[in-house]
Amino acid sequence: MTDSNTNNNPDQKPAIETNYEEHQQNPGPSKEAIVEEDKNGASKVLKWIIPGVIILLVIIWFFFK
Repeated sequence: MTDSNTNNNPDQKPAIETNYEEHQQNPGPSKEAIVEEDKNGASKVLKWIIPGVIILLVIIWFFFK
């Protein structure tokens, strides 16, 4: 089964879904979107970098306030 929204020709626009009745019983995202494997691992790094940057900025803000 092929996905009608994907195509290899960049000149063609993606197909617009018209069969809404088919998806009323399961309107959520696909299983692949939920359980997709993290191949690059950026989330593991950002999980530590973002809070560290926020804490550093708060300390700097208190210092200059």
